[in-house]
Amino acid sequence: MSNGVLHAPPVSKDRIISKFPKCYLPEACLQFKDQFHIQVKNACHERQTRNVGFCKNVFDRDYKATIGVDFEIERFEVAGIPYNLQIWDTAGQEKFKCIASAYYRGAEVVIITFDLADIQTLEHTKQWLEDALKENEQGLSTIFLVGSKKDLLSQAEYERTEADAIRMATEMQAEYWAVSSKTGENVREFFFRVAALAFEASLLKELERNDFPSAKIGEGSTIRMDKATAEYSGSRINSTTGCC
Repeated sequence: MSNGVLHAPPVSKDRIISKFPKCYLPEACLQFKDQFHIQVKNACHERQTRNVGFCKNVFDRDYKATIGVDFEIERFEVAGIPYNLQIWDTAGQEKFKCIASAYYRGAEVVIITFDLADIQTLEHTKQWLEDALKENEQGLSTIFLVGSKKDLLSQAEYERTEADAIRMATEMQAEYWAVSSKTGENVREFFFRVAALAFEASLLKELERNDFPSAKIGEGSTIRMDKATAEYSGSRINSTTGCC
């Protein structure tokens, strides 16, 4: 620690985001930007950011269902700035609903997942989104609809399900992704997209506030500015599912 600034370890090379990640499916994309907002680029370039507040890389066939809430922190470097992403995974069982709702608050990103191999789970996603939005102001969270277990479907089966999923995502004003934890398809790309969007949204908010030298993000994360060191930590996402 130097001058009150905590110097964290360097970011892993496979967590460096230098270009703005694109949606893998343009038809389901909410925005077609291919670079960071100019204010964000300038702030990162000049190092005028503050210390602002995927995970094991292993497929576990016998993964146990989440009990209550699970939590991970992933470290990235976005546009040259070290960045910590808090990932909260809430349980889908009804008995944990009252517990999970408390963790929705202050989420920069809301990820609603369903089982591509079980189309009925898609119908439940609207309710999960409603529950999450009760705890957040409308329009302040980026929303993703994610279909999991893509490896279980044939191409023809997937194309039929994809059409329904995109319709649902449009209704939810969400960006749609399909992934497979088993094969790794789109997993890394998806989380890079999440990290980039969360970083940009958080930083834009703080640049608008312009409340140097310190500020608050989400629920209690402190942002501090040091001219020589800039690190952003504390942004959080909430992932909720009723299927897996």
